Amino acid sequence: MKKLDKLILKAFAGPFLLTFAVVEFILLTQYMLKYMDDIIGKDLGFAVIGQLLFFFSVLMVPIALPLAVLLSSLMTYGTLGEHQELTAIKTSGISLTRILRPVLLVSLVLAVGAFWFNNTIVPKANLNAYSLLWDVRQQKLSLDIREGVFYNGIPGYTIKVNQKAGENGDLLKGVMIYDHTNTDGNSKVILADSGRMFMRFGGQYLGLELFDGVMYLEQPDVRNRAGASFVRQAFSRNLITFSLASFDLNRTQQELFTENKMMMDLPRLHQYTDSLHKRLGTERQQQVRMLNPYYVHMRLDTTGQAANQRVANWQVSTKELPPLTLNQVQQATNRARNLRGYLSSSVERLTTLARETGNYRIEIYRKYTQSAAVLIMFLIGAPLGAIIKKGGLGVPVLISILFFIIYYVASIMGEKYGREGVLPVGLGMWIADALLLPVGLFFLYQARRDSGVLEVDFWRRIPAKIRWPFRGYRRAS
Repeated sequence: MKKLDKLILKAFAGPFLLTFAVVEFILLTQYMLKYMDDIIGKDLGFAVIGQLLFFFSVLMVPIALPLAVLLSSLMTYGTLGEHQELTAIKTSGISLTRILRPVLLVSLVLAVGAFWFNNTIVPKANLNAYSLLWDVRQQKLSLDIREGVFYNGIPGYTIKVNQKAGENGDLLKGVMIYDHTNTDGNSKVILADSGRMFMRFGGQYLGLELFDGVMYLEQPDVRNRAGASFVRQAFSRNLITFSLASFDLNRTQQELFTENKMMMDLPRLHQYTDSLHKRLGTERQQQVRMLNPYYVHMRLDTTGQAANQRVANWQVSTKELPPLTLNQVQQATNRARNLRGYLSSSVERLTTLARETGNYRIEIYRKYTQSAAVLIMFLIGAPLGAIIKKGGLGVPVLISILFFIIYYVASIMGEKYGREGVLPVGLGMWIADALLLPVGLFFLYQARRDSGVLEVDFWRRIPAKIRWPFRGYRRAS
């Protein structure tokens, strides 16, 4: 490896690792904010939260890579230009394309690695992340008994506390407990003047120690079902233990989520998409055959009476048809109403199936477009850094954010248009890359010519260059 390559790669490695870590953190924070309501208040523990953070951070890698390459390449060549190192290298006879080659090769490796990562690691991370998130959403909130509010979070019981005291709110006053474990209504009620709440057996059970209370128990009469007797039992101390097993995180089998498009690699996506295409074509052909019975016409038979026939039996008659009867009009109206209802349901079903097919195709194209974005962001960042000759985190950050917003908005719009059928799915998914590729090539062309594309004089000369051909045309005329 040449010393020049070592110098450039060493200057690129630090900003790349730094910007990738910062971008990954920002994207992960923004992504986790959407699920904060599902996580907070459920006492998940550091292990579950750590798993969620790890899996979602893996999902952010394909999104963070293009922005990290854009920002780090812009900072690298901007710093070289700011310190006049880029000028010194050029004066020694080395072209700009040769200077860009080391980072270009690294970006190519990153693009190939991003494609492999998108196709192999991301589906597994999606499966683990969203299956765990599903279980977290299904879990109940942690035990939260409030003053003056009936709490029914523990299965089979309804608890109300008038007042809570103590440092941890474990001292209770005015306790009321409805026992529904026998599924026979409010047949058992416990009232207590005071009590104490604590955890038992490592937090797996909740203990309520009640003082100076009364338990009311309804006992049905075996001989007379309509009759019942009430038993009143007073107590000075009563200990009740509640199981907290319903607050545990129960994991669902991951095999139930494997049919989702985000959990599939390319071979499975192609296979599933082909099956959906075949199913869509088959249902469209069936619609034509199903509509035949609805098309009828009137013709005269040998006796001169009107008869209904299918479209395949169309015949032209020169005789005047008899006037329609009320029964025939009602039959035609019913057929038209049935046809409209059938067509509405058929169109809705076919539209849903076509949209589902488009969603799977979007996942296929996404694996390619996110990988190609790494190279495109390099084509924008590296030449632009050589042009502006500014390093650090000031101007490069602003320019990188601007181009990343353009890329992100264009990709979201293209994906939406492809999903809704406004554009072909392939065109919609590639539109963001196709939009920024000419920009990168333009910056590369200007950087090779040492053009100050960001200088005011450069833009002042553009109108003169546009008017110059028209001046020659006017003189010739």
